Amino acid sequence: MDTDIAILGGGAAGLSAAREARRLGGRAVIVNKGPLGGDCTFTGCVPSKSVIEASLAGLGFDAAFERARSVVARIASTETADRLREEGAEVIDDEGRLVVVDGRGAIEVGGRTVTSKGLVIATGSRPFVPPIPGLDQVDHLTTDDLWALREAPASLVVIGGGAIGCELSQALVRFGIEVTLVEMAPRVLIKEEPAASEIAATALASAGVKVLTGTAVQSVAPAAGGVSLDLGDAGSITAEQVLVAVGRRPNTDRGGLTEAGLELLPNGYITNDDDLSTNIAGVHVAGDVSGRLQFTHAADHMGRIAVNNILKARGPLRRQEFKAGEVPWVTFVTPEIARIGMSEDEAAREVDGAMVAELPLDEHDRALTADATDGFIKIIAGPRRGLGMAGGGRIIGATIVAERAGEMMAEVALAVTLDAFTGRLAQSVHAYPTWSYGVAKAVGQFFTEVEGRTARPARRDP
Repeated sequence: MDTDIAILGGGAAGLSAAREARRLGGRAVIVNKGPLGGDCTFTGCVPSKSVIEASLAGLGFDAAFERARSVVARIASTETADRLREEGAEVIDDEGRLVVVDGRGAIEVGGRTVTSKGLVIATGSRPFVPPIPGLDQVDHLTTDDLWALREAPASLVVIGGGAIGCELSQALVRFGIEVTLVEMAPRVLIKEEPAASEIAATALASAGVKVLTGTAVQSVAPAAGGVSLDLGDAGSITAEQVLVAVGRRPNTDRGGLTEAGLELLPNGYITNDDDLSTNIAGVHVAGDVSGRLQFTHAADHMGRIAVNNILKARGPLRRQEFKAGEVPWVTFVTPEIARIGMSEDEAAREVDGAMVAELPLDEHDRALTADATDGFIKIIAGPRRGLGMAGGGRIIGATIVAERAGEMMAEVALAVTLDAFTGRLAQSVHAYPTWSYGVAKAVGQFFTEVEGRTARPARRDP
């Protein structure tokens, strides 16, 4: 065999897989055309969060986008091919193709066939552009090319009210851009708790974003000074630019994946088991292309799981599994929205005896001192096998909406990963008055009345 781990793709999952292979004493070959780092570094998390922070700091459009380009360059410098080679991995800058050799996956690249103990497919995803009539006839932006803008448009329509659409709408309106957000679902952030969506929509509107929910773009056409969008019963709107932010599609239409016999789901993502293995012997998947959670930290985690299962697992009992319920995520609007595991509606439908503790931020001292009381802390607990709700049960989900929600969620995520009794969070001493003090105050409701509040049964969404 040429190597221990072969990797097709150089984004977060591919880099994680290569570094985990070296940590375990194995050899790694990573095949990727172009710069390493993937979408997160160049067109996703890094530039978007840089621009969000710059907008909050009061910078103008030009300075904010220049800062974003500078931050991208600095972070990308830690992920170069030369850096990976210094760390002991072989990097091939070329298009690779999945092939099957003696019944096992391999990579064909530059006239060479790279065989290995195991192969990780980490080809990522790209922005999805829906088939809206006329959209392909006008210049439109996605997160792939937004960051190349050198001048702020006077007006912008953002199609899509998910995390990306909401984050960028709120940031860009701070630069004096007239922003309209169009979402076909009945509310923005449809995957989050309804109360979180309501707070986000209010915050967007307060910042100056015109939010149109339950509205679908029927067609798009060129117009004087920009683009005209037909919104059906909602009328029409004209803007200088259109940003499409309706989700992503997997990069499974390249790299010979289907030609090699790799099975795909109906939505185009790669079919895989919880241990991230595929239908081809020796081939695992990691990152966005898996069809699981599409976050950089999830991709990084999957890369390590895949490599550990290739190099260390001996039998099913030692195989690691990717558990989506242990992975938190954050939507970086103001206030932030952090989530892990189930929503209350999901818990009410799927877990008998699920209980909810909730603390509005206007009852949280740190939020009062910061005059930032729009939000809440919601912790969802379920019974432990054989122990029921003893010790408060175990945490099966949580949503936090607050200025520091992303940081506050870290201790909740740790408790989930450790499968700890909910009571452990209540017992640990939290400094006062910190944002995280509210987490302890919320989970205390599973055991006693806390300032008039006690845990209640989980309820389905109305």
